[in-house]
Amino acid sequence: MDFNVKKLASDAGVFFTRAVQFTEEKLGQAEKTELDPHLENLITRADSTKNWTEKILKQTEVLLQPNPSARIEEFIYDKLDKKLPSRTTNAELLGQYMLDAAIEFGSDTPYGEWTCTEYQKRLGGAEREFLHTSAVTFLSPLRNFLEGDWRTISKERRLLENRRLDLDICKARLKKAKLAEAKAAAEHELRVAQTEFDRQAEVTRLLLEGISSTHLNHLRCLQDFAEAQATYYAQCHHYMQDLQRELNRSKPVTLAMEQSQLPVTGARKARVLYDYDAHDKPHFLFLSFSLQLITVYTVPGMDPDWLIGERGNEKGKVPVTYLELLS
Repeated sequence: MDFNVKKLASDAGVFFTRAVQFTEEKLGQAEKTELDPHLENLITRADSTKNWTEKILKQTEVLLQPNPSARIEEFIYDKLDKKLPSRTTNAELLGQYMLDAAIEFGSDTPYGEWTCTEYQKRLGGAEREFLHTSAVTFLSPLRNFLEGDWRTISKERRLLENRRLDLDICKARLKKAKLAEAKAAAEHELRVAQTEFDRQAEVTRLLLEGISSTHLNHLRCLQDFAEAQATYYAQCHHYMQDLQRELNRSKPVTLAMEQSQLPVTGARKARVLYDYDAHDKPHFLFLSFSLQLITVYTVPGMDPDWLIGERGNEKGKVPVTYLELLS
């Protein structure tokens, strides 16, 4: 117990002496041993590596998971070293909703055409695989550097700073020593402090030089991340092409069906200003300046640049710019 008390008192004394030295250096009242330029450059480079790694890691997490609550949940599970429960992606959920709607309304309705949106769920599956691959090949290595290598480097740098303070304290004591015996003791302490400082500087230098290999490792991780992105977007493109082909093969919804299901809005007369050839365009109305007046109206969801035109038994879409709307 006495030993522990003495050690605690000794540690407190060392801490207080270092604090005094540090404060006097900040106030310009004490000399400070400078690190060699090479070591200073390594420290600056390491700090930049740490800062940019943190920013890239954080932004990548936001990119892969925009939901802050979900990111917090993932963080907690990671710290607890537990497997994150499987979560349905938004694309999978959308695909399931579309499929359920198609089943409920039936195959003979426009919603029934959505039975081919199984591809939307495949998009969700591709997204899930992309998120998993990115987490393993990119996020984890960056996080491991910050939580492993960087912590070791930071610990050794703090130890180097303490050794430097101890060295400068010994230098100050030697300057203040008057008696020969005191000078001899101060010189001995200075030699010991210099040796410990040099040893710690070498250890720190070796760790900091390892940052170069960290850069190479991060570059390989970036290549893996880019490959995962390319694979994911290629899958998305492939699935969407398949979906478009399925939709094009499906029976198109005719204009007559749209008009029978949507309420007519704002029927009025319009004067034809120019000829409009619609012979090769299904569901479009042929316009001729010589025919003069037609009846036009719109339906909800229709492009504002187009109207539905009627002339006798003929009906079809007409461009607004070819007409003069009458009150």
